[in-house]
Amino acid sequence: MHTLESLFCLSKPKWLMLATLVLLPHLLHAQWNAAVGAQSRDLGRQVLAFLPNEVWIHAGDSITWILATDEPHTVTFLIANQIRNPFSVGCPGYSSSPATFDGSTCVSSPPLAPGQTFEVSFPATGNFKISCLFHENMSGTIHVLDRSQPLPHDQAFYDNQAKADGKAMLSDMNDHSHDQSVSSGNGVTAGLGEVVATGGGTHTLSIMRFMQKKATIHAGDTLEWTSGDVITPHTITFGTEPQDLIDPSPNVTVDADGARHAVLNSTSDSVHSGFIQAAPQDRIGLPQSPLGVTRFRVTFSKRGEYHYICALHDGLGMKGTVVVLP
Repeated sequence: MHTLESLFCLSKPKWLMLATLVLLPHLLHAQWNAAVGAQSRDLGRQVLAFLPNEVWIHAGDSITWILATDEPHTVTFLIANQIRNPFSVGCPGYSSSPATFDGSTCVSSPPLAPGQTFEVSFPATGNFKISCLFHENMSGTIHVLDRSQPLPHDQAFYDNQAKADGKAMLSDMNDHSHDQSVSSGNGVTAGLGEVVATGGGTHTLSIMRFMQKKATIHAGDTLEWTSGDVITPHTITFGTEPQDLIDPSPNVTVDADGARHAVLNSTSDSVHSGFIQAAPQDRIGLPQSPLGVTRFRVTFSKRGEYHYICALHDGLGMKGTVVVLP
């Protein structure tokens, strides 16, 4: 055993060897990188996914996620059987980066803006679920192995997989144009979407567009919007946006078939549909979900040009126009 005096007498090569042995455990803690989301150039196609959504690392390693979209997301790790909160509540609350997750206390980033990063280190072995508090079908798995076990992939593999997965999702549903100029009949599709399962979790592709961006009808006609998105909510909002986006404005009624309905008497009137979205899928062993609100109707009593938006995704370009002829 070296005394302090004998250590000072070590030659330079021995000093370097000793320093390497001391620092080696820390150098072995790898830093991994992953992406959150992908999007098309026009922002209309949003891949709601962790890319990749399954990663194998060693205990003590860290992963840094970077937000690659204009659609917000969170990087969230809940503990077993924890109730999932809305994004505004967090897990509850938000964690600062870098954070540490070992399965005993939840960790969540705040809503991330484009280009922002969030780093999490994993000191304990285990298999941990990652999720986004904005998007319920956006999940993945982090496998944290003991340092004695080999890892199946390196960073280059995950980089290539992330690019391939994002590209594949963005190319889906190309047969559905989201730049149609005129609606056929008195109907507009409010977004499209699909969910794809992987070994690590689920991805979602959402097309953030009114599929017929311009509709032409006559005064007295009723136009109907129908959600074609399997998971992402949208709104149909004319005029002033309300503070509460979830619920419809007071001037919205409900038809006998459950669709919401409003009447606009002027281009200056305001009306808000509230969230239009499909109901969550039923799970065995849990109570049955209620029906979703997937249709919104507006009767236009006066001629004019009416402009509307999805109050959730207008920043991505989800806007439309209704031309009402005499």
